[in-house]
Amino acid sequence: MFVKREARETARLLRRDDGLAIGVIAARLGVAKSSVSRWVRDIELRPDQHAALRRRNPLYNAQLRGQSRRREAARAARLEAQDHGRALARSGDPLHLEGCMLYWAEGSKCRNAVVFVNSDADMMELFLRFLRRCYGVCDDAVALSVNCHVGAGRDASEITRWWLARLGLPWSSARSPIVNRPSTASRRRRGHVLPNGTARLAVHSTFIVQSIYGAIQEYAGMERPEWVDLR
Repeated sequence: MFVKREARETARLLRRDDGLAIGVIAARLGVAKSSVSRWVRDIELRPDQHAALRRRNPLYNAQLRGQSRRREAARAARLEAQDHGRALARSGDPLHLEGCMLYWAEGSKCRNAVVFVNSDADMMELFLRFLRRCYGVCDDAVALSVNCHVGAGRDASEITRWWLARLGLPWSSARSPIVNRPSTASRRRRGHVLPNGTARLAVHSTFIVQSIYGAIQEYAGMERPEWVDLR
């Protein structure tokens, strides 16, 4: 155990101070590259160390180029999806307009997923209808989770079933609920507790969410270039 800890500290020193490649450190210490990678993964190399690695190791340089090409291709695909959304906006579909405006107002701004949270079942139903009809989203692609208080003989499972029935989703769409335990103060203000909590719809699709972003910009006549690179 002591030898392994000593090897780990040496590996971190060689990576941080000398900027050595993981394979070189592994060979020098006689350990697996996977171990070195795990030990030093939190260490950020300086620009001059990256440059030195590129000079010494063409494969490292090729890996960086490959990563850069993948990032560029992914960004180009997001921009293409936004163009698709702009074209849909110009088609004049009222449901598409309604869904995009709802998302602009209430949706979570993510780069790779559509996430919509609300307590209004009619609003959630309209938004899901928008996803189904305008983007062909099937029920298997929808994840529903509920954030709720429990009481009056209703548990989180029953509240989840209520939302599934209200939205016409199968049980397979349900994810683990979040149950809030009310404080003494909140119990005194019982009328403010939402009986069915809030529901969260999520569809993990970079194309759909970026198409929605493109459409919002087209409808509103404005530009939000930062939306293509959201985290």
